[in-house]
Amino acid sequence: MKSQTLLIALLTIMAMGSGLGVVYVHHVNRQQFIRLQTIQTARDGIDIEWELLQLEQSTLVTNIAIQQIARTRLNMRTPDPGEVLYIAP
Repeated sequence: MKSQTLLIALLTIMAMGSGLGVVYVHHVNRQQFIRLQTIQTARDGIDIEWELLQLEQSTLVTNIAIQQIARTRLNMRTPDPGEVLYIAP
């Protein structure tokens, strides 16, 4: 009878330990899932920023944009035909 009581107590302790283990694993799983969602949200924001930067870069390297920058920042202009010198070989 004593061994049967000891066996039941041991099985009860093991079942409770198993239940606590399941609760702990679910808790850790929930925390990791929240962390994953946070990282994915940050990644999506960075992807959007990267696409916007690529779009901005593509508009800045067009010929019209380069000409406007040359005229405004560098005070460059198209020379008059009389100012152009041709060098013959």
